[in-house]
Amino acid sequence: MLDFTEYTKIFISLFAILDPIGIIPVIILFTAGMEAHKRAQLGRLASLGVCAILLIALLIGEPLLSFFGISINSFRVAGGILLMLMAIKMLLGNLNQIAPANNDNTDGETFSANAIVPLSTPLLAGPGSISAVILEAHKAHGIEHYLIMGLEIILLSVTVWLTFLIAPWVARRLGKIGIDVFTRLMGLILASIAVEFITSGMRVLFPALG
Repeated sequence: MLDFTEYTKIFISLFAILDPIGIIPVIILFTAGMEAHKRAQLGRLASLGVCAILLIALLIGEPLLSFFGISINSFRVAGGILLMLMAIKMLLGNLNQIAPANNDNTDGETFSANAIVPLSTPLLAGPGSISAVILEAHKAHGIEHYLIMGLEIILLSVTVWLTFLIAPWVARRLGKIGIDVFTRLMGLILASIAVEFITSGMRVLFPALG
């Protein structure tokens, strides 16, 4: 078990990697025109998805990837490609291809899938946060260490849920033009993050690339 300072550092680093505040423009896009109860449902599903993904990474992340013969760097490249596809749509203004249909007839399974991909993963619980959880899990042993790590992951999931709650407040103050400009800017930033994911994974997979 680590000391309190170390666990504080772990929480702060994971919060910085997840960056729930940074995806507010994406949340605004996904929840545009959505009824309050549907937005709340989407937020719950996304936060539960983040919690489940990171808890699985904490407990069986490395053995699970090894079982399927997948390295964390391959996962990083795959996540980067998915982020890049989304970023391109945001930059080109093809927003209707990203956001789910906001009507009462939306299929329940499709709605849940949109909450998990790309919101829960790879935007939030992506290769960076998953690999960070796996690495931090090996810093100590014992049930106490895993319980504290699990508690930190739950707290991070709560921050994701709170982000969904404040997103409408942000949207009202930005306006339609502001949201459009902010979304395209976010698309550019998202594309840069995707390139970092892909290149960092490729360097390890193909050392000759340097």
